[in-house]
Order: sequence, then C-alpha cells, then structure tokens
Amino acid sequence: MREITFMQATLEALSEEMAKNPKIFVMGEGIGKRGGNFNTTKGLYDLYGPDRLCDTPICERGFVGLAAGAAMTGTRPVIDFMFADFILDAAGEIINQIAKIQYMSGGRLKAPVLLRGCIGIGHSAGTHHSGSYYPMYAHFPGLRVVVPSNAYDAKGLLKQSLNSNDPVLFLEHKSLLTKKCPVPEEEFLIPFGKARIVQKGADVTVVALAMMVHQTLEVCKQLEGEGVSVELIDPRTVAPMDIETILDSVHKTGRLLIVDETFAPCGIGAE
Repeated sequence: MREITFMQATLEALSEEMAKNPKIFVMGEGIGKRGGNFNTTKGLYDLYGPDRLCDTPICERGFVGLAAGAAMTGTRPVIDFMFADFILDAAGEIINQIAKIQYMSGGRLKAPVLLRGCIGIGHSAGTHHSGSYYPMYAHFPGLRVVVPSNAYDAKGLLKQSLNSNDPVLFLEHKSLLTKKCPVPEEEFLIPFGKARIVQKGADVTVVALAMMVHQTLEVCKQLEGEGVSVELIDPRTVAPMDIETILDSVHKTGRLLIVDETFAPCGIGAE
C-alpha cells in the first residue's frame, strides 16, 4: 500500500469530495491561488476557480457567519483558519449559531460547516499559533470535534466530516503534517466516536491524542523493555468520545493514564 503524508491525505479527501459534491466550497485567507498556508487547498483553485475557493479578508467572524447562512441554504462550506487559535475570533458564530441551529429550528435547519485549523506546540509558532482548543469546543452540544493522529485517520475522518449533516471542528497538529503512513486509494470513511486501539497491553491503559500518540509510542517501547505492557488508545474524536472502548481497557488493566497537550484544568483528561 502507498504511503502519503497527513497533508496529502487531507488534500486528497477534500479534492475527492469536491469532485463529487458541487455544494462544497472553501473559504479562508490565502486558500485560493496560494493553496493555503499548509497546502490544504493546493491545486484546487485551478480545478474549481474563485467561486469554490474563496479568499477572504482577515475577518474570521465575518466569513464564518457567512458560512453559517450558506450552510442553512443547503451548501457545505469548508472554513480554513490556518491556525486554530483564530477560531476564537469566530466563537460567537460557531457556538451560538452553527452549533445550535438544529436545536433552535427543531431539526428543520442544518449547518454542515467544516471548520479546519492547525493546533499544537512546535515549529517556532509562538503562543498565538500553538493552542489546542478541542476541550473548549467539545463542551458545546451540536459540534463534532475531530483530532486525528495520522494520515489514514485524517483522510477517513475528513471524508466523514464532509458527508455529515452536523458541523465539524477538524483540528490538525502541525507536527503531524509531514508524517507518512499507509493510506489506501480505495474509498473509505471513519465514523465519529470510534477509538483506535494503537497497541494492546495488559498493565496500564494510556489515552492520547494527535502528536501525543506518537510520543507515547516512543515511551511504550522503553516500558516494554522494563516489563510494562501498555494498551494505547487514540480516541480520534473527542465529541463524540468513545468512552466504552476506554472503559473496557481500564477494566482489563486496572490503571489509566491520560497524555494530553492541552491545559489540565477542565480539559479532556478531566472527562
């Protein structure tokens, strides 16, 4: 099976879904001819032009509000924030409009908006470009929150997001963008709320997300040499969270360790 990077996998998923569904369009800063800060839309402008690759001003609240309205009319907007830190600038539109509209309309209106942004420490990004905000947004009903750790999961979950009638926050760790893994060329989707057991073990359950999965695997190799058997679980999505898989593992091992990059108070680890 071929190996591709995380970036290639998400671009492939977006390109394939745009080819199938003319209602998908992308908005963001520098996502047109430039192809996105992280090559998220590289080459798509040549295929679909400015009507479906819409460069925006630096006004996140404005174009996310536009996406909310467009989604209610039946389109599928994709918002590329580059860095997830700037999702905060559109928090009111996301929390009070996009996430709530199905509830407020009794299911008559939907807002299938895909919100993308890079998270995580690394690459000299500074404090304004290094946050990981999935605990905050997982708190709000109506939002799906996806945090993949590899190219295979990224492609399957992005395609699932583009076929979901719910709004999705899709967060991509910067340190994973160039990491490769096997990804099939055949069509596949990964359902929300289904964790991946990265490796089986008997002594302790470790739950980790995104880049922390890879760092934990390195420690697991060391612990194996010391006679400690680790079961490593990657939830892949935090809303919904696959609690059942985690509890089944803890029932077996009797111990649970959370490895998470976000702030500890009120974080996902507290769940």
